[in-house]
Amino acid sequence: MSTTMTRDEAEAFLSEVRVGVLSLHEPGRGPLTVPVWYGYEVGGEVSFITEPGSRKGKLIAEGQRVSLCVQNEASPYQYVSVEGPIRSIATADLEKHVRPLAHRYLGVEAGNTYVDFNQPGEGEGEEPQIIVRFSPERWLTADYGKEYVGL
Repeated sequence: MSTTMTRDEAEAFLSEVRVGVLSLHEPGRGPLTVPVWYGYEVGGEVSFITEPGSRKGKLIAEGQRVSLCVQNEASPYQYVSVEGPIRSIATADLEKHVRPLAHRYLGVEAGNTYVDFNQPGEGEGEEPQIIVRFSPERWLTADYGKEYVGL
């Protein structure tokens, strides 16, 4: 039996709250691979927020494509890996982008505390965070529960 998820299964899995692992091409080195909070709604683009002056932010500005892998670490193991072109890079709005992402991962109360404490881009010489959006074009998936029925 195939362990491949259907498109609907893969999109539902990707839309759940999970930490993603982002990979970016880095000339002269292996890819930069880092964990990220991300947003995704079925049928849409994947988005994440970062600092433009960070290593990740600089590579995003240079690059054209990104990969994101999201997994379930408990048995039966599952993962969705998507790859695609960066569609937009824009200044992240605190209330429109940053706070909702913090709420997604931490809940409303803890998310508000996190955002209010960190206030990204508010320090002397700090640049505001950026929101990056990319379109998943290639999907690689596995749901090992399909292979081992009864797990």
